[in-house]
Amino acid sequence: MSFFYCISTALSNLRANKLRSALTMLGIIIGVSAVIMMVAILQGASANVTKQFSKLGSNLILVVYAPSSEERKKITRRIDGLRMADVKAIREQCPLIKELSPEIGLGQNIPAKYNGRDLEVTGYGVTTPYAKLRNVNIGTGRFISDEDSRTWAKVCVIGEKVKTDLFGTEDPIGKQLEISGQSLTVVGVLAPKGRTFDGDADKFVYLPLETVQKRILGSEIVGAIYAEPVTFEKMNDAKDQVWQLLMNRYSNLPGWKVDSFDNILNSINSVLAIFTVLLGSIAGLALLVGGIGIMNIMLVSVTERTREIGVRKAIGAKRKDILLQFLIESATLSGVGGLAGVTLGTGAAYFVGFVTTFIPALDDKQGGTKGLPMYVPPAVMLISFLFSAAVGVFFGVYPAIRASKLDPIQALRTE
Repeated sequence: MSFFYCISTALSNLRANKLRSALTMLGIIIGVSAVIMMVAILQGASANVTKQFSKLGSNLILVVYAPSSEERKKITRRIDGLRMADVKAIREQCPLIKELSPEIGLGQNIPAKYNGRDLEVTGYGVTTPYAKLRNVNIGTGRFISDEDSRTWAKVCVIGEKVKTDLFGTEDPIGKQLEISGQSLTVVGVLAPKGRTFDGDADKFVYLPLETVQKRILGSEIVGAIYAEPVTFEKMNDAKDQVWQLLMNRYSNLPGWKVDSFDNILNSINSVLAIFTVLLGSIAGLALLVGGIGIMNIMLVSVTERTREIGVRKAIGAKRKDILLQFLIESATLSGVGGLAGVTLGTGAAYFVGFVTTFIPALDDKQGGTKGLPMYVPPAVMLISFLFSAAVGVFFGVYPAIRASKLDPIQALRTE
């Protein structure tokens, strides 16, 4: 019996028992399509996370004071966080830091007012290097200057949505915007950017850091420091240098966090990888159920075709021929289910990607893309198909062995 004859026979049996075959393949189809969708969605999520981090800046070190609950128990003296003196110390005593910029947040949902119109914005106090470090691009006007910081200037740079919602068709440059009780002159408008991990960047308003500290908060506290190492290769050494400086300045006070964006990104991708394994296990259970279904239906097929097996053995078919025939039929059954699962899963994944284009939070104005990017690697499609066929072979072994061991004389007596 040739290999292609066995496949032809298997396909004929599928056509002869359409409903039974479809129900048998259902577990395989669900399992494979679930794997394909899972991989596509998690690949898209990983790509989206990477894209969001690229908006925040690259090769950066983030310095914050954020003690955990356990660390708070060990703190013997209370501090409010980073101060401008820490910024100066890092700049002067950490030669592996090329550039840095402190940041202080005014918070989200801050009312901004212009000419009777109101909009809730997110405010930040920053310095001049911030734009370069955090990939902040100016559409019109300029960014915060060193002179603005030095003189506590009452100026601001606004996001695209702030401009359109508050100023409409007016040119906002030179106009007065009221925030936190301060009348600020608009000196620049940001290029459209969309959402980032910090929120909707088009609703950001940037002020000079010293203006926020002196005129609004009355405090020298800094929320975070963004630092760029001299080279990417020196990233870990630069982090250690900053951390050790803070340890020395605050007598080993716990709670300082010095990390790189790359490490944070890797941590997030590690979590996504864990989800991949967990979801893959669930999909594997569906394949297992599908495999058991295939074994059951093949056992039924052996019983139904006992006389046929006897006839084939009587005219010269060997035990291995019967074994091979039923193994190929089982693999074909699961293989067709796997192919259907790959097709269904790929189509469903790209449909999900299309649906996400209508979610505003996934609108990347800077990159000109919308939604969650979906990608199904061809290798995953091939592996899913081959694995489904392998499931058929594995669960078809017992029925095939049982069929091959049938005695031809007893089989021919079967009605």
